[in-house]
Amino acid sequence: MSEEPIDLASALAAFDQLWSPRIVTRVNDYDVRIAKVAGEHVWHAHDHTDEFFLVLDGELRIALREPAGERTVVLPRGAVFVVPRGVEHRPSSVDGASILMFEPAGTSSVGDRHEDVPDHVDATTGHTL
Repeated sequence: MSEEPIDLASALAAFDQLWSPRIVTRVNDYDVRIAKVAGEHVWHAHDHTDEFFLVLDGELRIALREPAGERTVVLPRGAVFVVPRGVEHRPSSVDGASILMFEPAGTSSVGDRHEDVPDHVDATTGHTL
């Protein structure tokens, strides 16, 4: 990991793949990941960890399957949201977005449980920049 400041705009400009997170740095045992997203991800759940989202640009929607039923949270630019561990969720973005996520190192981008992974979703534990 770099011991110099990281410019997120430059980091995002370094790749074009959607739903393919890049690890920009680490905090303790957590990856700080950035991703470009558009369209829909896949329904999935992380059984052992919460998932933190910060929208850097655009708008992100996160559909949630909760005990009370399904709901969707809308995150405009600058908004943060935490999906609690074990909650099935599906991020999406109609017009595209850039996001930042905190997850324990080694966490799969499609969680511990998921639907079939479509070709446009990269099932990964994150790529280095």
